[in-house]
Amino acid sequence: TRPASDGRYVTGDDYDRYVQEYYKVAVDQMEKYGIPASITLAQGLLESGAGKSELARKSNNHFGIKADRNWNGASVSSMDNGRMCRFRKYRSPDESYEDHSEFLAGRERYAFLFRLKRTDYKGWAKGLRQAGYAEDRQYPQKLISLIERYGLHRYDYYGVAAGRVVGYTNGVPYIVAENGDGM
Repeated sequence: TRPASDGRYVTGDDYDRYVQEYYKVAVDQMEKYGIPASITLAQGLLESGAGKSELARKSNNHFGIKADRNWNGASVSSMDNGRMCRFRKYRSPDESYEDHSEFLAGRERYAFLFRLKRTDYKGWAKGLRQAGYAEDRQYPQKLISLIERYGLHRYDYYGVAAGRVVGYTNGVPYIVAENGDGM
């Protein structure tokens, strides 16, 4: 059991449930933007306390993205590192995931990350900190730990290859064969 950012306790079961609920959204975002699903899921787990934080529950903000002067949508006030800040508010968690992807893909300071392989979750974790995504110096280690503890890197192999579904079962990637495929 671990304390979430607002003091609530989060169990391993909460983390497992979160992953099962959002992995498909993370994979869709990976296919659309090129951000590893493992990174998106780990950030969602960490930033939202597996969906249990007040910001996630009341504002559907799973990534702690602040509402700067360029944000035109709804926002809420919440404490962050001892100071009151404005955060983006979303209609749904899926909208939060989409905005997170657009946030990373649309900023020059993150551009170098998109040159990494989508299976290089360690490079992405370190690069996010380097680019200033989080103030916490342990941020990369926290993401990597979540990815490895919950096997989130397997989702980086999901996707479409030659028009066929690619998956990952028991640590082994697979492609679904179709009629007429042979050896």
